[in-house]
Amino acid sequence: MSARLCPASARLVTRSFSRMLHTKPRTLNALFIRGGTSNGLMIHDRDLPARDQWQTVLPAAMGSPDPYGRQLNGMGSGISSTSKVVVVHPPTRDHVDVEYTFVQVRIKDDNLDMEGNCGNMSSAVGPTAWEWGLGKDDAVETDSHGQAWASMRLLNRNTNKVIVARFRVEGRDYVPSGAYELDGVAGKASPITMSFMDPTGAKTGKALPSGNAVDELPLEDGSTIQATLMDVSNPGVFVNVADLGIDADALTPDAIEGDAALKRRLEQIRRAGATKMGLNPEVESIPKIVLVFPSKDTSADIRCAALSMGQAHKAVPLTLALCLGAACQTPGTIPASLLRESGKEAVTIAHPTGKLDIGTTMKDGKIVSAELLRTARIMMKGQVLY
Repeated sequence: MSARLCPASARLVTRSFSRMLHTKPRTLNALFIRGGTSNGLMIHDRDLPARDQWQTVLPAAMGSPDPYGRQLNGMGSGISSTSKVVVVHPPTRDHVDVEYTFVQVRIKDDNLDMEGNCGNMSSAVGPTAWEWGLGKDDAVETDSHGQAWASMRLLNRNTNKVIVARFRVEGRDYVPSGAYELDGVAGKASPITMSFMDPTGAKTGKALPSGNAVDELPLEDGSTIQATLMDVSNPGVFVNVADLGIDADALTPDAIEGDAALKRRLEQIRRAGATKMGLNPEVESIPKIVLVFPSKDTSADIRCAALSMGQAHKAVPLTLALCLGAACQTPGTIPASLLRESGKEAVTIAHPTGKLDIGTTMKDGKIVSAELLRTARIMMKGQVLY
């Protein structure tokens, strides 16, 4: 026996199908790329409306808002490290080859956060811009193995900071294949050297916004907790795990996500740190909170667990790794006090899915640049329907 719809239901279904048949999807030229341990869309600014209209395009393209937190109707996948967009702009300044704006797309609502930069996605800007014809042909060097490497100066508009990217090319093609293994990413690829120039004070103008290596942050229950507030590449709030009274060895992303009380406390600390740094505590993307603790073996100098956009990160946000590396080089900070060995030019940071080496160049006590290696891959070229 076949089921029949009542007249009212039949009319509703008919109207729904009519809308589906007569509403043509909008399209957006884009690349789907992986940069470091993140992925998202790379878009040329000529393919977008004016910036004040991005709200009408980018959330829908990524699948936001999604009350279920999965972004199944878009290019995102329900976690902060894969709900990202980079908009590439031709250069407007003489000393750079390309400019870009990073956009963190919220998942459960349709807010766009452009307060900070994403170091992982930044690693894909150079290769993409090179293939789009930006950058100078004379900025290519050939190594002893006959491989060509291009260098580009990238201006991040979120922070007004310059990054120098060096990556392998053949003519105007980026070459992703290589032998470098990046923890947290399966397979091997060619390395991309990222040098963050003059990274201090990206949002506050100072490496130590409060002027202190350690601050006492007041919490809602009347207690206080010590934290190092650092602004290098992006602002971070660094807290010693021992001060939270939790077992560092059991501190996995899943354990953090499963502990609602801990997450509430960490958000209180993050917001208190934001206020102390002169930042808006309502902005989720900055500062981020990073829990630090001593390394158990000689393969790393310090361990960390980070949260981004209220979620436990599977690895570590790259700009926060840079910030942590700088904090390790700054006397009196909490990270510096936890190092296995002080005075090293490069710091090896252990995170939930591997390790990361951060090199810091200092001159007269000032951070001149911070360096690290990433990989990237262009996975799709085409149009997003939204």
